[in-house]
Amino acid sequence: MVYDVDTGAVLARRELETVGHAAGHHVHPVDGSVYLDVGEGQDGSVIFRGTTGADGEVEFVAYPWWDRCLIDLAPGGEQFMTVDHGQADVAFHRHPDGDVLFTLPVEAFGYDPAETFVEWSGGYLTPDTAVVVLGGEDEEEWFRYHLVDVHTGTVGGEIAVEVTSPYEFVPLGDGSWLTGGPVRRSRATAGTDPDPAIPRG
Repeated sequence: MVYDVDTGAVLARRELETVGHAAGHHVHPVDGSVYLDVGEGQDGSVIFRGTTGADGEVEFVAYPWWDRCLIDLAPGGEQFMTVDHGQADVAFHRHPDGDVLFTLPVEAFGYDPAETFVEWSGGYLTPDTAVVVLGGEDEEEWFRYHLVDVHTGTVGGEIAVEVTSPYEFVPLGDGSWLTGGPVRRSRATAGTDPDPAIPRG
């Protein structure tokens, strides 16, 4: 359902025909359209995009995948990042049509796909760089944060992120990120350790 923020009136309603029990909203930073990622548990994930036409009518588009999870939108809005529901790869798509720009499987990061997976987390650290989170389990669970050039698909170095869960890491698109609380961190150059924590607020 789409509501008028001033009056609460229902502007549009659509049956999504999903069996989801949760959804994430992502507002496009330029055109204001809304991406909706509906998780369907073991059945996968469905991504919708809602827009308002020139006539004021609300329109919904469903992307033709049921097996990709929306992770983040680029700060400039020209692309978005998804992870395979089975966690085998990460892909970067053109906005708004969703065409795949490039895909990186686990092997592209130098890991064995039988022992390593792409986490459903990460995102755009800057307009030019995304962070892809790889995870696995040896004697205990581990996560590593890899940098990717979103224009060329080149895998770069790693950054050090101090979290207990990969979902605590939230990149903000300006070179900084949150780590599970009111602490914002940044880095000076690719592949270096983060600067000391800078409390905000």
